[in-house]
Amino acid sequence: MRVIFILTCLILISKTANSQKYFTKSGAIEFEASVPSFEEVNAKNKTVTAIMNVETGELAALALVKAFRFKIALMEEHFNENYAESSKFPKTTLKGVIQNFKLNELTKNRKQFYIEGEISFHGKTKKVLIESYISLDNSQIIISSEFILNPEDFDIELAKVVRNKVADEVIVSTNFIMALKK
Repeated sequence: MRVIFILTCLILISKTANSQKYFTKSGAIEFEASVPSFEEVNAKNKTVTAIMNVETGELAALALVKAFRFKIALMEEHFNENYAESSKFPKTTLKGVIQNFKLNELTKNRKQFYIEGEISFHGKTKKVLIESYISLDNSQIIISSEFILNPEDFDIELAKVVRNKVADEVIVSTNFIMALKK
């Protein structure tokens, strides 16, 4: 019985070690929280690291909060100091599994999938189900999505001065172009 257990563990370890992973260090996350008639509240981060195990559909992404860029430097400063508290909470993460993912079914045409997982930001974690579109082009997996998050889900309180100038729902867009990790 012990031999069977050890062999099973070795097989599982070898499958994980040999699994194909796709990777990027230049993924993009953008968020939009603008309200009509006020200054645009939009930021982009183009240095997101993401990795995907194509055998299991597991996906993980990590972004440094200070890497989000705004058009207005003062807005970026307020975001980092007062709302995201990026010195205290320096990163945001997504960990999940792409449901029903099969690499051999991908083509150049985008196919709809759902990522079930968790987003962590500002010291809080929220379960999510994210509609995503995935394609395979020139040996690269392209994953894009758009979803809504609410600041209060992450205990972010907006000051009265800006409360009416920031949307209650933040539209988050992601784009990961991933190559086989060597």
